[in-house]
Formats: sequence, structure tokens, C-alpha cells
Amino acid sequence: MKNKKLWLASAICLALIVAVLPLASACGPKAQPGQVLKIGMMTPTTGPAAEKGRPMGDANLDAIKYINDELGGVAGYKIEVDWVDSNYDAAKIVTIIQRFIDENDLLFTVAASKEMTTAMQSANRAGFPGIAAFTAPSLYRPPQHIYGQLPDYGDDAIAFANYYLKNIWKGTGKPKFALHLLNNSTGYGARDAFRAKADELGIEVISVDEHSATTTSEMESLTRIKALNPDVLYISSTPAPTAVIIKNARDLGLYPGVTIGLGHAGITKALVDIAGTDAVEGVYGVYPTVTWDTNVPGMAKMTEYCKKLHPEDYGNMDYIASWGQSLLVAEILKLAVKNASYDVLAKGGADAWKAIETQGIQKLKNYDVGGLQGPVSYTSGDNRLSKSVHVFQIKKGVITPIGGWVDAPMIKYEDYPWFGK
Repeated sequence: MKNKKLWLASAICLALIVAVLPLASACGPKAQPGQVLKIGMMTPTTGPAAEKGRPMGDANLDAIKYINDELGGVAGYKIEVDWVDSNYDAAKIVTIIQRFIDENDLLFTVAASKEMTTAMQSANRAGFPGIAAFTAPSLYRPPQHIYGQLPDYGDDAIAFANYYLKNIWKGTGKPKFALHLLNNSTGYGARDAFRAKADELGIEVISVDEHSATTTSEMESLTRIKALNPDVLYISSTPAPTAVIIKNARDLGLYPGVTIGLGHAGITKALVDIAGTDAVEGVYGVYPTVTWDTNVPGMAKMTEYCKKLHPEDYGNMDYIASWGQSLLVAEILKLAVKNASYDVLAKGGADAWKAIETQGIQKLKNYDVGGLQGPVSYTSGDNRLSKSVHVFQIKKGVITPIGGWVDAPMIKYEDYPWFGK
């Protein structure tokens, strides 16, 4: 009897051990002191695009603080950020990207397409994965190791053109579009989209003018544009030069009259603050996030951190974009730890970068990002991770959505013989 009881007790103990083992395996090894997941981040916090870069850098770091402090990091590993101010300066960006590579950061992020335009050559050559918040087709067509968090400036242009044709245009024939573009990838992304799709859309691009990030007057170019009698003035630029162009257009009597549309680099709270509420009344634009008063799951925590740490950024949609970027990075790291293991990532270098791409980024599927932007999925052949934008109109100083999410179809720009030349 005693032996039978002993046997039964042993059997029960063994059964409990077997039952617990899957749970222990599922949990995986716990993070040890000093074990972190290190990433590189750059933003143009100072320099000619600081009105965008400062709130974006704030948001990136605020969100990482939230992830580390409240969520315990990623799978128990804290995220360590190697953050640098790029100053929107190409020479500095070259040095920064090499620093990220040399220090074996697992991936890197940028705020601006100009930053990534400079960084991408080194990153693609090394196989070092990068994620840009604001992008242009030239960054990932054809796809290599650079990914777009959000739809690009070409997507903006096509989304706005479609909205204009369906909801605003009342004339006959083809509406005439005049383009005013920042003289870098921010402008060139829109230029390439119109070049690829204008005929198919049924619009006529009558002029293409460029300006610098530091322009103080565009009276000469706008005088020429006014003489062409356009229906639309489409501006793809950052807030400060966009404000100059819109105010000059008002001074010339070009606006109101034409419809003004903006790419998402320009339609922000910073634009309203710089140009003034009256100047931008009625201006349209495209942006890839929700607004601050939208009831989505991720809004409350982001608002809490913004008001606590950087209240001056509250209401700026660029903050939303970069908060979402950091959440996306955390999701990528979580997937990579799960699918490839911390040990693979901890070694750094080419194997870790490959794991981040194939077992992290390319495993993304309908990640919600707290509802702050369109859902995120990787699709083979399309390095845009989100494919949805909103159309907005500025009404009494408020950037107001005028419709739901609009899907932005992929355009294979590399199939056009002029692309990249």
C-alpha cells in the first residue's frame, strides 16, 4: 500500500512537471541585467526643418520611455536609444548612419525623407534596416533595406488628386495643376507621382517650380504661375516654406481662387502657427495619421505623455507620427526576439540585421499602432508598411478630416524609364 501511494505521488509529480514545461518554454529565457535592444534614431531637431523635427524627436523618445517604464520594454528587454540630431544636414547624416552601423544598432529610424535619402546608400550596402516616418518613392523603389512607416509623398499627391477630381472639380476638360516643390525628396516624391499618373488621372501639370527650405519669398515663381491660370496649386514641402508660398499666393490674389493642396510634410499645426489662421483657411492637405481629438485606443496614453513631458507639442500631428514610429519599432523588436531569439540579435552585425528584417519587419501583419495611423503590414515587393492616408481641410485654424481612410495603391516607379534620373 505504501509503495502504491509512493508510485501515485511520483506519477502526479511527473504529470505536473510535464504540464508546466510548455509554459516554461513559452516564456523563454528572461532578460538579464544589462541586456538591452539598441537602436539608432535621428531627427532634424534643429536646422531648417526644426518646426517638424523637434516634436518628432520628442515623440520618439517619449514613446520609448513609455515602452520601457510602463510596458517593461520589449519581451522584458529595455530599448536603448542612440539618438542624434541630424540638423537636416547631409554631411552630418553620413557620419550619423556610419555611427549606427559601427555600433551594431539593430535598426535605425529617421523622421525625414531627406535624412533617409542621404543615409540609404550606406544602409543598403551594409544590409542595415532603416525606417523612415516621412518617405518618398526613391527611398524604397525598388525595395531594398529601407522601409516606410507611412505612405509617401507620391501617395499624398495621388490621394489629393483623386479627392479633387471627385469632390471639388466642376469644370470641363482637364484641371490644371501647378506644382511647387521643396528641392529634395519631399518635393520630388510628389513630382514623380504626377509624372507617372497625371495622364491616367486626367489632369494636366502646367508647371513645376522648386523652392528651398529657407526661402523667404516666392513672389516671382507665383507670379508666373498665376499667369498660367491654374485650377490647383499643389505644394509638397515643410511648414515654413509652405507658409511663405501660401501667404505670397494671397498677396498676389492667386488664393483664394485656386484650390491649394498640401502633402503631409506641410499640413501641420506648425503651418497654422507660422502662417496664421486666416492665411491658411480652406487649404486642403493629406496626412497619414488621425487628429488629436480622435477616439482611438492609443490616444489617451500618448496624450498623457505629451502633456506631461512636452506640452508645447500637443496638437501637432507630427508628434503622433513619431509616437507611432516608436510603437512600430517596439513591435518589430518583439517579433524578432520571438522568432529569432535575443541571442541572435545581441551579436549585432549582418546576422542580427537580417533577423530584424526577415523575422521582425517582414512578419508584420495588421499591427494596429493604437489606431493612430493606418494598420501596418509587410507585403512582399512593397516596403511601405502602412498604406492609408486621410484628406483634411483647415477650417478656422483646425486641421479637420473630411473623409475616412483612403488606400494608396503601390506604384512601381522603377518601371518608368525616367525614374531616378
